[in-house]
Amino acid sequence: MLGYKRGEKQNECDNQLAIVTGGASGLGAAAARELAKAGANIAIFDRNRNLGEALAKEVSGLFFEVDVTSESQVKEAISESGRQLGEPRVLVNSAGIALNLEVLDENLQPHPLQDFAELINVNLLGTFNCLRLFAAAAAAAPALDEGERGVIVNVASVSGFDSRPDQIAYTASKAGVIGLTLGAARSLGKLGIRVVTIAPGLFDTPIVSELKLDAEQIQQFTNDLSIPFPVRMGEPREFGELVAAICRIRYLNGEVIRLDGGVRLA
Repeated sequence: MLGYKRGEKQNECDNQLAIVTGGASGLGAAAARELAKAGANIAIFDRNRNLGEALAKEVSGLFFEVDVTSESQVKEAISESGRQLGEPRVLVNSAGIALNLEVLDENLQPHPLQDFAELINVNLLGTFNCLRLFAAAAAAAPALDEGERGVIVNVASVSGFDSRPDQIAYTASKAGVIGLTLGAARSLGKLGIRVVTIAPGLFDTPIVSELKLDAEQIQQFTNDLSIPFPVRMGEPREFGELVAAICRIRYLNGEVIRLDGGVRLA
């Protein structure tokens, strides 16, 4: 799965361990399913035990109840999943939360600072926490072809580029993920670990419900020329396919890829 030689099947994963944070639902679940199809051993890190265990059973993997902001929980889960499923080779950093708040509300009251801090804590600090601990484990693994040891796929958002007025905190957190991509790739490149970020547009996932977009807003995104083509929400399967492609294509590194049908948020 990590790169490939000419003549190899491009969907072979050789029983490599792929860790998916936020993997119990949404885009993370789609990535887990696609990587499992490619032969990866899947470890799902999530706080939703019911959904996580059900998906782990579906993909013949393991579920770990993990708070991505906890150093001890993430470190222990990486260690245990590696013990049971093999050397950690892939990390999909898709755990995240969303919240709709403007700088001032309709009563001119300021954005609650704690809400802002929570978004940064989960979406940015949690992403970096998993990135650094996975990198430490992958760096200790034997090198594969061309010295590659692992690949990290972070999940940002087009909101990290184009902020809605009511997504101040969410945008700041995802812009931070975008900002750390190249530096992390440069830092870890000498160890054979690649870092790539996907910035999804509007996808049909549970997090869209959390953003509380009404039917009119969704129609604006999909039908009012906001998305050039195809004029619809993204399908989680398409996200999973991109994750698998990033794992296969070794020369893809330090990049942020918008997966959004060409949308630019108004």
